[in-house]
Amino acid sequence: MQLGEIMTPGVVTAAPEASVVSIAADMRDRRVGSVVIVDPAGSPVAMVTDRDIAVRVFAERADPEAAVGEHASRPLICGDPAMELDEAAALMVQHGVRRLPVVDGETLVGIVTLDDIAVRTGNLEVAQRMTADVIEGALPQFYFHERG
Repeated sequence: MQLGEIMTPGVVTAAPEASVVSIAADMRDRRVGSVVIVDPAGSPVAMVTDRDIAVRVFAERADPEAAVGEHASRPLICGDPAMELDEAAALMVQHGVRRLPVVDGETLVGIVTLDDIAVRTGNLEVAQRMTADVIEGALPQFYFHERG
């Protein structure tokens, strides 16, 4: 199965100059957990997630009116519509990401999330294993810290 078959084509995007608070409101209103940051030509350059906003902005008491580009995740890890699902899954696990923008050349054409993989493939086991692998890669201390 290829990414082009399971991706969500409607991706919420924003310019790097947009304020963090406006992006947070957009996420709420559109019921999404991430926004892809695009350059003036519309090419994806970064991503900001609800977690980025909570951890990098509000928990650090940063200015919520600041430009979202200052708090976005880089480098942006992307997939290709023709990429096989297992290759995309390995890429997500390798980079510890739960969302993979899909680009055709320089054009953003969709996004694939761990939830998409679970729902659209019908394979909850694969999504659960990937989620555990992503979390373990991102938070190794959670898995390996000493419990006393």
